[in-house]
Amino acid sequence: MADGLTVPFALAAGITAAIASTRVVVTAGLAEIVAGATAMGLGGYLAARSDQEHFHSEEKREYAEVEKLPDQEKRELREIFGEYGLGKPEVDTVVAALSADKKRWVDFMMRFELGLEKPDPKRAPISAATIAAAYFVGGLIPLAPYMIESDIKKALIYSAGFTGLALIIFGGVKGKLTGVDPFKSGFQTFLVGGLAAGAAYYLASFFG
Repeated sequence: MADGLTVPFALAAGITAAIASTRVVVTAGLAEIVAGATAMGLGGYLAARSDQEHFHSEEKREYAEVEKLPDQEKRELREIFGEYGLGKPEVDTVVAALSADKKRWVDFMMRFELGLEKPDPKRAPISAATIAAAYFVGGLIPLAPYMIESDIKKALIYSAGFTGLALIIFGGVKGKLTGVDPFKSGFQTFLVGGLAAGAAYYLASFFG
């Protein structure tokens, strides 16, 4: 969502500085939104697929080690439990119980030795759709004023206002959800968008 707000707005601001045509801004902006949403959606899909492939590869390797090198894997189990302050008798009991079930043994090693959680197989398409939709919706906000206002300078002012407000709200919500100060998060998100748009605008003005 933040990228969808920032990149199309920066593009629109840059074109506004060089070309006095809202039609060109809207056409270029829509093209960028479609391309960006597609690229980021596919990127999210491939990233999720890579996580799944990495997990299954490590799981396969862990099963092989449990079968071929059980003593070494048990030593690793003892080291893991030893870090939690358990004594030798308790550690031996837990290791014996856990290593009796190969699946539970491998699941434990995947989580506590390698730090890997089994990914949801439905994650890849959901991730792709969520990222693409968020980028597309975010991108429409800075372009909307150019669609309804023929005066390109006024459209830029309205676009800056709508985009700035959206960035602050989005940053605040993100901060609240992640446990960061909403005001700080909103300001940081707004600052990133403002710097990107300002750089694009002044660069286009310079070459224009």
